[in-house]
Amino acid sequence: MLKIVFGEIENSVYHPPTYFDNRYEDEWITDPLSVAMIKDIDQSEVIGTHLIQSPVLGPISIKEISGGVKTLILMAFDKSGKIFNASSCGDNCAKWIVELGKIKDLTINLHHVMDFRSVPVFEAMMLNTGVLIHGYGEYLEEALKIKER
Repeated sequence: MLKIVFGEIENSVYHPPTYFDNRYEDEWITDPLSVAMIKDIDQSEVIGTHLIQSPVLGPISIKEISGGVKTLILMAFDKSGKIFNASSCGDNCAKWIVELGKIKDLTINLHHVMDFRSVPVFEAMMLNTGVLIHGYGEYLEEALKIKER
């Protein structure tokens, strides 16, 4: 289940891309889930564990993929128990965050009201208030209440 908490929290990684650069494991990169996320978010092809083909940049290293994809890969594979700041992702990552929350227990940290409009129906627990939401409308209503505090 997806759990969302707004604001500063303990055990959170504020800048996941830096954490990723120092912690990722090669097998994460070639996993079909990572390949799909890199293709969707960065429009890039995984050639191997150390090579990505970007339509804009040409051949790049894994450390040059977007911060959003790095954060998604950490959410999917990191076993440290850390909570990752999803505000380092663009709103185009929202659908992947929801998908990850369907396949694992995932807690994310937000510092802005992420636009989950691309996923109108999803379930998440808003940890700041304990409210279980069932879609974008309920999420937005609850998130705005939390941010107003």
